[in-house]
Amino acid sequence: MNINNHPCFNPKACKDFGRVHLPVAPACNIQCNFCNRKFDCVNESRPGVSSSILSPDQAMAYLAEVVAAKGNISVVGIAGPGDPFANPVQTMETLRKVRQAYPDMLLCVASNGLNIGPYLDELAEICVSHVSITVNAVDPVIGEKIYSWVRDNKKTMGPELGARLLLRRQMSAIRGLVERGIMVKVNTIVLPGINETHVADIAREMSLLGVDLFNCMPYFPNEGANLSHLSEPSAKLMKKLRKAAREFIPQMTHCKRCRADAVGLLDDPLNTHLMDRLKHHANAPLPFPGKEKTFSASPGGGMAASSKPTGDPPKKSPRTYVAVATREGVLVNQHLGEARTLNIYDISHDAPMMVEKRRMPKPGTRDFRWFGTAEVLKDCHTLLVSGIGQNPKEILTQEGLTVLE
Repeated sequence: MNINNHPCFNPKACKDFGRVHLPVAPACNIQCNFCNRKFDCVNESRPGVSSSILSPDQAMAYLAEVVAAKGNISVVGIAGPGDPFANPVQTMETLRKVRQAYPDMLLCVASNGLNIGPYLDELAEICVSHVSITVNAVDPVIGEKIYSWVRDNKKTMGPELGARLLLRRQMSAIRGLVERGIMVKVNTIVLPGINETHVADIAREMSLLGVDLFNCMPYFPNEGANLSHLSEPSAKLMKKLRKAAREFIPQMTHCKRCRADAVGLLDDPLNTHLMDRLKHHANAPLPFPGKEKTFSASPGGGMAASSKPTGDPPKKSPRTYVAVATREGVLVNQHLGEARTLNIYDISHDAPMMVEKRRMPKPGTRDFRWFGTAEVLKDCHTLLVSGIGQNPKEILTQEGLTVLE
């Protein structure tokens, strides 16, 4: 394992060594005002988008194909499309499987830092060598303008409290990573009119923490995001900010704003064949209940998969019901935003059985309404609606519901 072969941390490596991002982390625990995540996007090149979502086992099967097709993959990373540690079970399982199957592969994660703290020791144990943390402010007053909400476990905070908690967690996480000998890169999204005069302060603070590399990333306008009206910062401004930040810490200047399912060299165009294979694996069946799928490295450097009985019966899901937005109780004909109640059905019998009507949280509380809805539906696995906004759909999906329109 050669830590210098990471193409993002070492510009000399980016022409010879490639990376693959495994999109196993759809949920996010913060809502940035500049971000709009997409899980089925094929035509944008930026963080937060992926063509599909993979389970850990699906990711391993896909990785085997990537390694076979690309002889220059030196890094396996997890960078979303949400946050790896808003999906810690999937993230850590995937990293452990990759380390077991590919002992010489570099492992990398990119996170907002909110919930990485509990996993620092395990990351070090499995030799995760590189971690990127996105820090957009070291002043919570500025952070309030950047984040809409922050969700810690089951508690959702607004911009003021959320920005303060996020900053504390980020500082603690970076210290912990540095103490464990893990290379740290900090990404800062440059948002004109919000934090561009603050970038040098961030760089100074990161240098004091022992961060290895600093990446000023120009904001890219995302349709549907709260800050979609902002213009992308000019090349002149970015050059000026990087020069100022360089006084404190080495700069990354070759960032490509990679997708959560990026594969190959940094300069490679979108690989449509591998994207098709990713979609194929995303639709592949999961291991049978009561069996555990294991992977081992094959002589050719790929993966061999096998299933073995676990000896335990399949666990019954605590989510047993289906929720329906309906006007009259017959058709699925109501937009979620219009619904004041939802019908709850038990579909485990020969015919669906109405269980009860449940009252929705009151409108007018923005995202808090959708987190409240998720709590109301915590025993439901599916929600049927005639329409739903992108934001509530993302929140309900990350809270464990399958939303069908």
